Amino acid sequence: MSAGAVERAFREESGRVLATLIRHLGGDFALAEDALQDALAQALRTWPRDGVPANPGAWMTVTARRRAIDRIRRERALADRIEALRTLMDIEQSTEPDPEDGSAVPDDRLRLIFTCCHPALAIEARVALTLRTLGGLTTAEIARAFLVPEATMAQRLVRAKRKIAAAKIPYRVPDDAALPDRLAGVLAVLYLVFNEGYAARDGARLVRADLCDEAIRLGRLLARLMPDDAETAGLLALMLLHDSRRATRTDDAGRYVALPDQDRARWDAARIEDGTRELDRAVRLRRPGPYQLQAAIAALHATAPSAEETDWGQIAQLYAALARRAPSPVVDVNRAVAVGMACGPRAGLAVLDELASDPRLGGYQPFHAARADLLRRAGDADAAGMAYDRAIALSSNAVERTELERRRDALRAG
Repeated sequence: MSAGAVERAFREESGRVLATLIRHLGGDFALAEDALQDALAQALRTWPRDGVPANPGAWMTVTARRRAIDRIRRERALADRIEALRTLMDIEQSTEPDPEDGSAVPDDRLRLIFTCCHPALAIEARVALTLRTLGGLTTAEIARAFLVPEATMAQRLVRAKRKIAAAKIPYRVPDDAALPDRLAGVLAVLYLVFNEGYAARDGARLVRADLCDEAIRLGRLLARLMPDDAETAGLLALMLLHDSRRATRTDDAGRYVALPDQDRARWDAARIEDGTRELDRAVRLRRPGPYQLQAAIAALHATAPSAEETDWGQIAQLYAALARRAPSPVVDVNRAVAVGMACGPRAGLAVLDELASDPRLGGYQPFHAARADLLRRAGDADAAGMAYDRAIALSSNAVERTELERRRDALRAG
């Protein structure tokens, strides 16, 4: 077994294991992460020789916990060691629940996500810390999601962990009275985790199914926890509707397949039905919000009988409403694409021209990819080729980059 395969197996399990470790260690994020890295180092030494354990999550939990005990014995003063060691040794001597069990682990993850999203932390830190600990994203991946440099994000994560320790933020789900106010940060976390899974920014895969599944699973848990919150239902609907197309977004060779070219017969009808039902439930609560607007856009795509019958005019209107409620250059790029489909490429380019002065978009790949496609459709091959070059240079995902190269090369050949 290669080192890369070991690291992939670890990444799939790390979120659930880290959540359990933080509980065992009394909320000590740094010690839990260090112990998990110790366990990874041991796995890299032993798994290639002995094979992956039958239950990798259980192996990781037990190994990391024992490494934490070793670290406490070495690094802590006697007064700090006694209580932590007593708790860990009690756990060691008890029957450890299976980390794959469907009850204990989700509770740990919910505790972790609400701890990371505590209002004592800045909203950016809440989202970033939860993505790092629960979602298993790297600092670089989170930085790209926020359109900030990696060094800035690394500092943000360090400050967030220190704030949790200094403020003694409790490792628990808040009570009913505090729950609604704490929910916005949690929803933002799930949204970014799903987005990273749905369109992975790095690597050889376009879709990271593990992150999509994790975001949807946590979304369902939150929807059960907050049945009267419209935006929770809206976010769950949005994720389900997008995820319904997962199997058709690449072909059998792993190449990108654009939305108009996807085989709609292979879209997950159960996901679409589930998503539209959640959207209907959200709308009935009569508290519209950004996630519901995005879910409505996804529903128009998912339920259109064909690409040609997609209601792009209504989609453009929904993006305009979304831009008013949640202004963002990312939303405006999507609005430009929708306007370009509804009213022609020159109309879409006019929207993008209004955004061109925003410094955040200079390194934002979808802006340049959208501009390239609209310029191609408008017949400006030279400008489209240059925009494709810029988008390709900014693409870290191999599947996206290959597709952009194909489009650019076809444009210049034709």
